[in-house]
Amino acid sequence: MIKSLPLYETTGGKKSARYSPKRRHPPWIKARIPAGPNYANLKGLMRDLDLHTVCEEARCPNIGECWESRTATFMILGDVCTRRCMFCAVTKGKPTGVDLDEPRRLGEAVGHLELKHVVITSVNRDDLPDGGASIFVACIRESRQHSPGCTVEVLIPDLEGNWDALAVIVEAKPDVLNHNTETVPRLYRRARPYANYQQSLNLLRLGKEMDPTMLTKSGLMVGLGEEVSELLQTMQDIRDTDCDILTIGQYLSPTSRHLPIKRYYTPAEFEELKEAGMEMGFRHVESGPLVRSSYHAREQAKL
Repeated sequence: MIKSLPLYETTGGKKSARYSPKRRHPPWIKARIPAGPNYANLKGLMRDLDLHTVCEEARCPNIGECWESRTATFMILGDVCTRRCMFCAVTKGKPTGVDLDEPRRLGEAVGHLELKHVVITSVNRDDLPDGGASIFVACIRESRQHSPGCTVEVLIPDLEGNWDALAVIVEAKPDVLNHNTETVPRLYRRARPYANYQQSLNLLRLGKEMDPTMLTKSGLMVGLGEEVSELLQTMQDIRDTDCDILTIGQYLSPTSRHLPIKRYYTPAEFEELKEAGMEMGFRHVESGPLVRSSYHAREQAKL
């Protein structure tokens, strides 16, 4: 299982001798350039309704592909995060208030786009007693009101272990409850200094216990310096929560101020990780260099 070194790797933040200086990323890291009429229309709609997307805020490499197909991941509760994760491009700082009209505008966007599947995520709002759970619930309801039959996926933060807040979200009956584990426990202190590995696992486990009919989902990044054995153990830990869906993608450092890329996994290695995950019992594993949490989310919701 992934025994050989990939063609491209980095060591101590410096390019190795086998890394072509003419290429920032290996050739299999190719993102579609954002363009096209659907992309422009969707971008205009987001601005008109004063909505945010994680596609833009987190600089997702799939924004061109997804927006042109008229799919997007809405980011609620503002665009300022209370956490300082070292892999994320979202603005960090102190948020200001809560926009109670945001769910209505989000619902309008879902209806206007005639979405069949919507993904709703948020920044961390540790300043709020419920972590923003009530706004998630309002967004779920507005989405279904404006687009009946639309499946709803929520990608939620850890809520600081507030399981009453989690229960409020689960009671709203999202079709998919998603919470990213992100990386192996050894790297949490460096990558997610304000998060707790066991707490993320507990959220996934309790969410499934609260509603066994609801799909649960989690995501991992690779290339932060994890060992393969650690990665496989983390995948197994996630599966042991009875999690249904796993996404695995290559970490790409947003800026020089973020954590460096320690290793590029090859497409063949991503395929091996997918096979390993399926053997563990996941119902679906989406694994590839440019895979992100909501990539092909609509297809996954049909499981």
